[in-house]
Amino acid sequence: MHIVIVGPGALGCLLAATLHRGTTTTADRISLLDYNENRADRLNSQGIQYEREGITTRFTLPAYSNPLEVDRADALFICVKSYDVDETLDFCAPLMADDCLLVFMQNGIAHLKHRSVSKGAATVFATTTEGSTYLGPGHVHHAGAGQTRLGFLDTPRPEHSLLLPRIVERLQAGGIKAGITESILTGIWRKLFVNVGINALTVIHDCKNGELLEIPEARKQMRQAINEAVKVGEFENIFVESALENTENVCRATAGNISSMLQDVRKKRKTEIDAINGMIIKMAGIHGLATPANSSLVERVKKIEARY
Repeated sequence: MHIVIVGPGALGCLLAATLHRGTTTTADRISLLDYNENRADRLNSQGIQYEREGITTRFTLPAYSNPLEVDRADALFICVKSYDVDETLDFCAPLMADDCLLVFMQNGIAHLKHRSVSKGAATVFATTTEGSTYLGPGHVHHAGAGQTRLGFLDTPRPEHSLLLPRIVERLQAGGIKAGITESILTGIWRKLFVNVGINALTVIHDCKNGELLEIPEARKQMRQAINEAVKVGEFENIFVESALENTENVCRATAGNISSMLQDVRKKRKTEIDAINGMIIKMAGIHGLATPANSSLVERVKKIEARY
């Protein structure tokens, strides 16, 4: 089995490390694909540096910047930001074989439009609450354990349904709590509620996930934003119990983690605010719902971005 990680950022490097550790036979391979040739060359020369609980492991995996140079892939893990998905799919088109799995790992719900892709590749959607911090090219800190769920939105062909459990086994062997779910859409929305309640607030308060629970104003904002998101979900026939409690539990489980959005802001990069809180506002408008809390969060994050 050949798995290609597209986008060696924080999550991409974390998955690469996990899948590498879960490799039990030389017939199984992990490769990295990055549009940036210089970064791919650096990954080839320096490898991936994985940190967890004070222990650092370094290993090498083949990295490519040209998809035409990559061998046939059984699965492509799309680990880019939500706003880069369209361009990335065009970039990866040569690898989308008929028997390939395309695994989307984005925040938010904007990527759900890609449930049908060209060339017959089967689409898998995944959610994870693993905490990862990008420290530099190929350098990732595993900041907190979580759960990863993968599933199909549409009925897969037999060969696709047999391939997904093999990938999950590799993740499990590498130390991630992973599983297959038949309700991945609900899982995606559940993760959306977590992101709605955490990401923008860590930017506004410039703090780690766990510190949000120590700031009274942040907890109030979290509750208000999540309540608005849950209401939107209900209008979309998505019902998730204990969304606020679940978000607080994620804060505790990843207390030392710097959210992906705060990492982006600290590096003066574009955030995914439009794909997270922004999508709540957009969908609320369709249903005639007000979202003052989420609107405030989006406005404040965009003001911070504008100061770069």
